[in-house]
Amino acid sequence: MGKTVPSIDAWFEEAKQAPDADKVGMYLFHNGVVRVTAKAQVREGERDARPVTGMRFGYDAARVEEAVAQTRAMEGIYYVRVWLNEGDLGVGEDIMRVLIGGDIRPHVVDALQSLVGRLKSECVTEQERQA
Repeated sequence: MGKTVPSIDAWFEEAKQAPDADKVGMYLFHNGVVRVTAKAQVREGERDARPVTGMRFGYDAARVEEAVAQTRAMEGIYYVRVWLNEGDLGVGEDIMRVLIGGDIRPHVVDALQSLVGRLKSECVTEQERQA
């Protein structure tokens, strides 16, 4: 079992009190969870992949901080918050939460997609456990 999952409602309340909150016209939230379907099946189409029973999850905090800082520097982005779980996680448990606030939809969508992609490809380690 991993860390305590933060409340998205509390995050939104905090975001609305941030110094640049009056510049934010949109927030997007990402909540990644451990799924039963293997990555090999959903990403590479491997039909014989066994079901996932859990995952070992970890991250490099320095790389996460760098990715968050670069996201905050993107055009129109005024709020970025990331939480990452760690340890042995079961199916349905939260892996990560990301909240992005910015001026207009294209900026916020691009920032969320960029940050989550970078977290997944450069900052975290995921090892699926299968039946």
